[in-house]
Amino acid sequence: MMEKLKSAAKRMNMPRLIIILFFVFIVLLAYFNDINVNSFIGSTLKYWGMWGVLVLAMVPSIKCGIGPNFGISLGIVCGLLGSLLSIEFGITDMFNAILPGLGPWAAIAFAMISSAFFAWFVGVGYGKILNCVKGSEMTVTTYIGYSFIYLMCIVWFRAPFTNSEIKWPIGASGVRNSLSMESSFGEVLNDFLGFEIAGVYVPTGLILFFLLCCLVVYLYFRSKSGMAMTAAGANPNFARANGIDVDKMRVKGIAISTVLGAIGIIVYTQGFGILQAYTAPLTMGFQCVAAILIGGATTGKAKISHVIIGTFIFQGLLMFTPSVSNKLLAGTDISDTMRQIIQNGVILYALTKAKGGSSNEE
Repeated sequence: MMEKLKSAAKRMNMPRLIIILFFVFIVLLAYFNDINVNSFIGSTLKYWGMWGVLVLAMVPSIKCGIGPNFGISLGIVCGLLGSLLSIEFGITDMFNAILPGLGPWAAIAFAMISSAFFAWFVGVGYGKILNCVKGSEMTVTTYIGYSFIYLMCIVWFRAPFTNSEIKWPIGASGVRNSLSMESSFGEVLNDFLGFEIAGVYVPTGLILFFLLCCLVVYLYFRSKSGMAMTAAGANPNFARANGIDVDKMRVKGIAISTVLGAIGIIVYTQGFGILQAYTAPLTMGFQCVAAILIGGATTGKAKISHVIIGTFIFQGLLMFTPSVSNKLLAGTDISDTMRQIIQNGVILYALTKAKGGSSNEE
């Protein structure tokens, strides 16, 4: 029996096991200290759905052999652009005039389709760059992600949007730091089929969309193209011997990852209710990488289950820990401090797992 437990612990990885046990411990502490556990479970479910597709974007990049996509910021920017265009063109009002209630769904569909279009071409170019730096992908993706965000800060500042909800109240152009999504597609997925049970609000539509995306990605990797991509990432030499274009599979993998990042930020934005541009998405890639690695993925292997489990644990930690800390240290307010400690600690763990590149050229 002890041998089986040791074997299971070894497969799970000790740091990951410690994080899971710490999460369970924090939830128990919250329960025994009369903290409203149900409310925090509801918040965890919400953020699980909001972050899920962004974390899912790590799967294609890992499977194709590039490793965790620290440069998911490129997809995020494409998603923000699609969302801004949806607001700029007044898609919500346009379709509400045709059929009341249709507007928010048309707006989020427009945002996703347009951003996916931009993200595919950006992802293809991004993938070709990564093919030129095999073995250093982790470093290069981080650099590209940061650089692209700061480059887009200039673009956002000068973007010629005319919608009063988007542009600065003073000045002829530029995007606000943050803008409300209430008049567009804010919380449209959160509210769809949502219900409350025992004090826990379940954002059914949000969770269903996340799981649907998981299913689509799962089915893709069961297809001929998906299996070829997995083979190219796992063993490039074997894949080439069987006629698979490894470089093409790597480009396709990072392009799909970028598209999922674009869709993911739209899901996140509608759930949050506020669109944030400029440097707001700067560290989102690190949080996505941390979540999937905690779920059981490695820099060379990833499953859908790693996304589902890892995202829930990571968001649960960020929800519960600050409140438990404030309760145990009465008279203080260290919620934000504890949130940063937990978040950055988990990200540090993720970075220690993401060593070097993943060219797999053996």
